[in-house]
Amino acid sequence: MKNNEKKPFPEEGMEFLPINRAEMAARGWDAPDFVYVTGDAYVDHPSFGVSIISRVLEDAGYRVAILSQPNYKNAEDFKTFGRPRLGFLVTAGNIDSMVAHYTAAKKKRSSDYYSPGGKMGARPDRATIVYCNRIREAYGDIPIIIGGLEASLRRFAHYDYWDDKVRRSILVDSRADLLTYGMGENILLRIASLLEKGVPIKKIRDVRGTVYLSKKDEKIHYPVAATFDYNELKTDKKKYAEAFGVQYKNQDAINGKAIVEIYDEKMLVQNPPMPPLEREELDRVYALPYMRNYHPSYEKDGGVPAIAEVKFSITHNRGCFGACNFCALAFHQGRTVRSRSIESVVREAEIITRLPDFKGYIHDVGGPTANFRYPACDKQLEHGVCAERKCLAPTPCKNLKADHTEYIKLIEEVETVPGIKKVFIRSGIRFDYVLCDKDESFFKKLVRDNVSGQLKVAPEHCSSEVLSKMGKPNFEVYEKFRRRYFELTKSFGKEQYLVPYLMSSHPGSRLEDAIALARCLKRDGYAPEQVQDYYPTPGTASTVMYYTGINPLDGKRVYVPTDYHEKQLQRALLQYSRPQNRALVEEALKKAGREDLIGYGAECLIKPQRSSVPSHSKNTQGKKDTRKNGRPMVKKNNNGRKNEKPKRKTYKK
Repeated sequence: MKNNEKKPFPEEGMEFLPINRAEMAARGWDAPDFVYVTGDAYVDHPSFGVSIISRVLEDAGYRVAILSQPNYKNAEDFKTFGRPRLGFLVTAGNIDSMVAHYTAAKKKRSSDYYSPGGKMGARPDRATIVYCNRIREAYGDIPIIIGGLEASLRRFAHYDYWDDKVRRSILVDSRADLLTYGMGENILLRIASLLEKGVPIKKIRDVRGTVYLSKKDEKIHYPVAATFDYNELKTDKKKYAEAFGVQYKNQDAINGKAIVEIYDEKMLVQNPPMPPLEREELDRVYALPYMRNYHPSYEKDGGVPAIAEVKFSITHNRGCFGACNFCALAFHQGRTVRSRSIESVVREAEIITRLPDFKGYIHDVGGPTANFRYPACDKQLEHGVCAERKCLAPTPCKNLKADHTEYIKLIEEVETVPGIKKVFIRSGIRFDYVLCDKDESFFKKLVRDNVSGQLKVAPEHCSSEVLSKMGKPNFEVYEKFRRRYFELTKSFGKEQYLVPYLMSSHPGSRLEDAIALARCLKRDGYAPEQVQDYYPTPGTASTVMYYTGINPLDGKRVYVPTDYHEKQLQRALLQYSRPQNRALVEEALKKAGREDLIGYGAECLIKPQRSSVPSHSKNTQGKKDTRKNGRPMVKKNNNGRKNEKPKRKTYKK
């Protein structure tokens, strides 16, 4: 077959897992071993947790059926495949169901990225709890194991932004038997093996990466870091912050200990984390026979929107030692990084080239942070991640190993695959890590070859106070990266831009900080189309700050903008040039005592209202005076052109 001739895809013999009784019968099954209930549409792609876990179990010899977005208003759909031999697996989907349904302003979203046609309403609020209760209605005392992001991040007593209170562990409210947290391949293989051997689900107590509920006097298999009582946690904010601090510091497979929560006469136990998959294990997971698309039954609805972002992308790593406080990765995937071999990634690239609609462009070779390949330092391999400090912020650790050599080789190998025209890197680049590497080879290659016109980075803010609460480096680090980026862009004769992610109203941010960021945006000629309001989601240190006013990592007090109107003011400041925001911006500036930024000067954010223009600035006919001694003339820049708002909404040199 010629290099430019595409092979048929999917490969002969490959098929989706059954999603209904007819598809199960076509496989000759009388019943599945596991029914996997998910709040997402069924997309058989390695970017979806359901697909990975189900294929891993299938590879181990288990029969897995997918019950996708069942009718949750009664128990009938949960009987689709009959009673599974070993039990039910339950997940809300790739993201928390409340985040899927509501914006940071608690308004209902208009579409669901993970549902057919993007249609809302296919899953319930708090999907994990609802699904488990329906399974109990259908089959009573059958093993139920919950997992995925919603379960993982709600495994302890947690502040719930939508209820504005501390809710119980989702294991308690769902009435499931076991909860798996983090990346679940080896966890579920171990549980499945024990169930296969006839071990009752309520006797499975020693599997790492699981949470279970037992009697208070039951033996715990691992050393315990601390014990907390839910009745205290739901009322005592200081105790709640302390509990999260302990949880955060015990999420490493090497040095983590068990953690206990008391619920009246019951005891909830989190076992230490399961070790991360090593390179050979990751290679095996990503070599499984994924169909790399949504189930064909969704074609009539227009497909599933979520596939578009990942269909021609490759995940090469897991974990993130960046550990931003507003990100749940540290609580879910962990802070220790592991990666796939170059050969494994190249094989996946070859598979992608055989997809019928592939146009020659790999959209991304990334992960949680694209340019991480190994643990931050050699010490982590033996002693685990440090409990008391971060690898990159506020300053890089002296033990940090910054080396992009293998990542460069990985990208270059993918670029040589026949049929691939271009490889882009669109996952977040940790720019401070790029600067830590004394060899600029990666930086130069990125700018020269792998930016699709715009590079997305995440400075998030410019205020040192806010950045410290975010767990991010000082803004000067970003500015250094920005300067060098445009120097390299110019040297390669390219016109490329930066798209910085920005966040308003994060804990620690006052009006003065939002004003400082607005001034920075004006200075750099950037008018952001979108600004992310801080969203308090379960499992992050920033959410604890939002609820308690305490930084759980150091115990210090934190200012928190919780008033809805103040958050509106901060958001408006970041988009100060929009006419609809003018009144809010003026209010914010006056409230902060910064009326000096209302005027016609180069640093002013908004102009005065017409009614406030002094009478001497108008001529006798009431027309605006354009003389220098009247209203200031339009300011010229160094090239003699009007200083207009840039048309591109990106950082430009």
